[in-house]
Amino acid sequence: MIGPLRALLLLWLAGIALRLTILAVPPVIPLIHNDLHLSETQVGILSGLPMVLFAGAAIAGSLMIARLGALTALLIGLVLCAAGSMLRGIGPHVTMLYFGTVVTAFGVAVMQPSLPPLVRAWVPQRIGFATAVYTNGLLIGEILPAALTIPLVLPMLRQSWQWDFVLWAVPVAIIAAILFALAPRAPAVVPTAASRRWMPDFRNPLIWRIGLLLGSVNATYFSMNGFLPDYLTHTGRPDLINSALTALNLGQLPASFLLLASADRMVRTMWSYLVCGLICLVSVLAIVFLGGIWVVIGCAVWGCFGAAVLVLVLALPPLISPPEDVHRVSAGMFTISYSCAVIVPIASGVLWDLTGWTLSPFIPIGICALVLIGLAPTIVLREKSAAT
Repeated sequence: MIGPLRALLLLWLAGIALRLTILAVPPVIPLIHNDLHLSETQVGILSGLPMVLFAGAAIAGSLMIARLGALTALLIGLVLCAAGSMLRGIGPHVTMLYFGTVVTAFGVAVMQPSLPPLVRAWVPQRIGFATAVYTNGLLIGEILPAALTIPLVLPMLRQSWQWDFVLWAVPVAIIAAILFALAPRAPAVVPTAASRRWMPDFRNPLIWRIGLLLGSVNATYFSMNGFLPDYLTHTGRPDLINSALTALNLGQLPASFLLLASADRMVRTMWSYLVCGLICLVSVLAIVFLGGIWVVIGCAVWGCFGAAVLVLVLALPPLISPPEDVHRVSAGMFTISYSCAVIVPIASGVLWDLTGWTLSPFIPIGICALVLIGLAPTIVLREKSAAT
């Protein structure tokens, strides 16, 4: 049995690796835009590609877990993630940029359903707490590239977005090496019919509810990261880009620390989701209608309460599933979530190209907040066996 401190540290590092290379893109979008002459629709595709892979490859991740084990699937995902990020810097050419993004996102898509089974296996008595720990790492992985790329990394790399992608791939490779060296290998067991199942049960209505709930948050988060830089540039406030992206990501930390103590309790009540949804909607409205410093404030507030929903939903699969089904429920949740999320960045870009209206990308984002509010009453868990 792995020690709890080592288990939590490894989960936290894996969480960091989930987002480092994905969130390296938004701060350099203006540079890529100028070098490769991208349209707003192409920017939307670049932002949406990871969600396509997160949705399409989640079931492949479940299959890999069923056949090879969660730890092996996690290590393969880490290697793919690092390699794909480095490939994005070859060129510059939009085809290689897209191809590297596909490889990177496939690696992350394999990693995501592997973490809930590892939480269940390594920290079975503190599932909510362990989920909050690795989600805290995920948020750190979002914050670092958002906060450091523009003021520190790009000047150091002479404004090269290609080398920026390479730099953020290095820590992912290091984390893969640490996990390979320190993570315990599961004892050899005879596979059972249940443990070898990998296809999610899409007839389970709770999987659909948690998938749509997570999708509304993910769609908003990736859309805002993708379009805030160009939105602020077009509205004459490029000076707010770094502050807004940093606030969006840094604002998530308070929620992750708070939920370290209360995730197990809050995950079971609809009020947690409903209050978060209402505040997320108000935050989007502040960004759109108030402008100026309120963009930064709105990003920080949305980040905090969006992250709270993220932690709560990610804690659900290990809570509602028997050990042999956690990867299937997780894969189903991610498939539904990112299938919904993939359309929003593309729709936002198309709306902007068609209308020329700088506020149009926020229409789908606002709809996501309404979906979050509408789904809140459907998530009520009174017993850990509610969906088993």
